[in-house]
Amino acid sequence: MKRPLVVLAALALAFALVWLAARRSGPPEVSFARVTRGRIESTLITNGRVEPVEWTGVRAEGSGAIETLHVQEGQFVRKGDPLVTLESSAARAELASAQSRIAKAQAELSVIERGGRAAEQTEILRALDAARLEEAAEQKELESLERLLQKQAVTAYEVTIARQKLEQTRAEIRGLEQKKAALTDPADRAAAQAAIKDAEAAASLARRQIEQSIVRSPMDGVVYHLEARRGAYLRPGDLVANVGRLDELRVTVLVDEPELGRVQPGMPVTITWDALPGRKWTGRIDRVPTQVVAVGTRQVGEVIAIIANSEKALIPGTNVNAEIQSRVVDNALSIPKEAIRRRDGEVGVYMLKADALEWRPVALGVSSITRSQVVRGLSEGDAVALPKDRELHHGMKVRPVFP
Repeated sequence: MKRPLVVLAALALAFALVWLAARRSGPPEVSFARVTRGRIESTLITNGRVEPVEWTGVRAEGSGAIETLHVQEGQFVRKGDPLVTLESSAARAELASAQSRIAKAQAELSVIERGGRAAEQTEILRALDAARLEEAAEQKELESLERLLQKQAVTAYEVTIARQKLEQTRAEIRGLEQKKAALTDPADRAAAQAAIKDAEAAASLARRQIEQSIVRSPMDGVVYHLEARRGAYLRPGDLVANVGRLDELRVTVLVDEPELGRVQPGMPVTITWDALPGRKWTGRIDRVPTQVVAVGTRQVGEVIAIIANSEKALIPGTNVNAEIQSRVVDNALSIPKEAIRRRDGEVGVYMLKADALEWRPVALGVSSITRSQVVRGLSEGDAVALPKDRELHHGMKVRPVFP
């Protein structure tokens, strides 16, 4: 029973060895692809970084610890909305003190402009009225004594005493008038006015410090980067947040120097982001570079693309993939890129002619990621050889395989 099985196995092995030997001695298998017609899009694949078209970095004008954080990252804000509030108790205390000094100086100026305090003014006016009445009486008495002296009815001493008394009363009147004038001294008015100005300047500075303690958004937009943290101390010029419009973004696309000639303003751009697989954003080239810069080991031009971001899903600062569609050709003859070869400085393919290879020079047009347009040298349906692990040559016999 076992003997027939052994014989069958030996025969099978012998057949396999004969088949392998025949296969090795025959023409090699070579994979071929057909020349086909269809739409071909010349694309340039690269990378880029995203930033808003319109944005601003909001910085602190004053200094102090952050007392209140009004926003969070990703929040939409209007122009003038507060972002953070700094501690400002010292400025508020200074404002209250300045307002008190203003009120006091204004009251003093009001008194001066009304001619002095009412009680003092009334007292001086009453004293002046009494002194003037007394002066009039003393003047009459002196005149009467002088007439009597001419008649020798009184002595010269009595006239002298009367005259001295009148002079004293007049001196008193002059003193009261000077005291009244002192109530409205121009120097006092100037001093009061200066005190008001000084206090108003201090109040204005305090108000500015209080206003600077509230950092506000200078534009409508989204807080896409929030640097500030509650309790942190800020100095003038410190970054609080970045605010920008996210419905339209600018992508700086890095294009290698040899490819820059393929890029023109207005060309369509498609953006993808690894963090959101399956999502795409579209736009167009807005500006081509005027210089080439070094980025790592690459020499690139920074091409600017504007893309729509209506859902605001793509955020600034991200690194993205960019595909620039440089040219589209409909109904183009095309072959796989890997079929293209170079021989003796000539571009061509090995095409299938009967059961052998024939070298055929070709002229190429636009290229996509996987295929190249054939402008001249091939016809639709022709078969071109794909790469193989052994060297191919003109006239080589092959066994064609079409994957």
